[in-house]
Parts: sequence; C-alpha cells; structure tokens
Amino acid sequence: MNDLMVLAEMGISTRKTQSSKENVFSILIPTWNNLQYLKQCIKSLRKYSSFDHQIIVHVNEGKDGTIEWLDSQDDIDYTFSEKNLGVCYALNAARTLVDTNYILYMNDDMFVCPGWDKALWEEVEQIRHNRFFISATAIEPDAQSNCSIEADFGRTIQTFRESELLSSYQALDKADWNGATWPPNLVHKDIWDMVGGYSVEFSPGLYSDPDFSMKLWQSGIRLFKGVGRSRVYHFGSISTKRVKINPGYYQFIAKWGITSSTLTNYFLKRGTAYTGPLEELTVSPWLKFKNCFKRIQLLFNSYFGVGS
Repeated sequence: MNDLMVLAEMGISTRKTQSSKENVFSILIPTWNNLQYLKQCIKSLRKYSSFDHQIIVHVNEGKDGTIEWLDSQDDIDYTFSEKNLGVCYALNAARTLVDTNYILYMNDDMFVCPGWDKALWEEVEQIRHNRFFISATAIEPDAQSNCSIEADFGRTIQTFRESELLSSYQALDKADWNGATWPPNLVHKDIWDMVGGYSVEFSPGLYSDPDFSMKLWQSGIRLFKGVGRSRVYHFGSISTKRVKINPGYYQFIAKWGITSSTLTNYFLKRGTAYTGPLEELTVSPWLKFKNCFKRIQLLFNSYFGVGS
C-alpha cells in the first residue's frame, strides 16, 4: 500500500502542484483554522527567501477558508483532514508530498526575515554530510527559551510592526547555539525517514519536538546546531493555546526513562554557545538519581491514578 492509499484510509486528502527542480527545502507547515497567520507566513516565505522552496501545508479542519485559499494558489501543496489530527500526524502526512532532500518544519505563526534560508543552506554546504539537525533562531515577544531572542515587534498580526522588525532583526545579538529542537528546524529526508518522522503517540503534539531530537540522538546524530544569523519572528504558539494538550512530560519519561529537561540541558546543552558536534554524555550519579526518582514517581502516579 503506497503513501497516498494510507492517507486515504485515514481520511486525509492531498493536492499536489507541479514541482520545481530548483526547490531547495520542502517546508512543512501544519495549520488549524489559522488562515490569517498562515497567509502572513507564506507571504514572508515568498518575499524574503533567497531560494525557491516547496511549501506543503497540512490543513486540520480548515473551517476558516484555508482550503479555498490554498486552492487559489498554484505554488502550494497540501494535505487535508476534516478533523484536527494534531502536529505529529500533520507532519507525517505532509512528508508524503516532499520532493526535495531537505525537510524544514515551520509553524504557521512565523514570519521569516530576509536571508533566513541562505544562512541555513550555507550551514548544510559546510557540513558536507546529512547527519545533522539545525534550526533557525526565533525572535519572540516573550522568549520561550534561551535559544530565542526576546524582542517585541507585535503579539498579533494586527499589532505586528513588520518594517520595524526588518530594520532591526540583524542588530539583535545572538550567536550560534547548541541543541536544535523546536521549529523552524531542518533535517535531511533520509534521517527523517530513518527515525520514523514525528511520534504519533505524542498527539496532538506536546513534547513531540524533544522526542524527535531524542530519536535523532539515539540514532547517533551529534550535530545539533542553532544558526544565529537565520532568523524568524514567532508570534507565539497561536494554535496550541486552543487545543487540549497531551500529558507529554510523563509520556516522554515513560518512553525514554529520562525527563525532557535532562535531554535538552545535559545531552543537547540547548542554548549554550555552539563549539562543534556534541560529545557523548557521562551521566552523573545525581542525574541518574533524579531520573530514577522521576520514573518511580511516574509509576506510582500511574498505579494509584494520581492526576488522572
């Protein structure tokens, strides 16, 4: 059974446009009734990208006119589900339409700055192999982590100050950093396929990002790099504020035996200055004890139904 037949069995339809051999990345954008932000995102991709890219949108529900708008565009591929399947299924569905060697996952509430893709492509050319995971750097009104730049150019489309962002983004201080995890992130399609894409047990998607990074780590990837000069503006999880989230923290511990913060802080050293591929981790007795305690706590809570 081919990919399209599998999607059809799941109730997912597709629309494929004529692909271009000039496309560099295949950009996967999950969206859920968020048309105005999606339009803004795609406008920025068309206007401020240095190269041509394949754009693939997965539409969850699309009750706000998203499908109708996409049908009027002749350069966007999409997959569509009448129900909200969440991020993991959305990304895996969009993967079936990928034409290039490089898969880039982007949120629909992001706005790319000029040269964002050129900076990532220059990294790819310098690496000279496909065993990497690299990320652009987000500018956010409230920085969600030490990987982001905190700078407020508007919290909504209505208050977005585009011209001010474009005149200022290059002057914001941020060097390359360790620990690519969150979008926008870039991976070779062979590596994506090797680890099986995004894990649907984390649907609708909370903690699916560190889970993907952990799968890469387990497969031997050690080059996790955030590119400081590749910049996008992120309005800030517009869709996730509306969805009933999964218990990702506990799912991650149950799957991997460690907390996600152990992965990001100790394995990936996320947000620290980039100096090269990461080294193998020597786990301290304290860290082993902490994660052992968390696993016991999880088993206790599961057995006695605490928090259920």
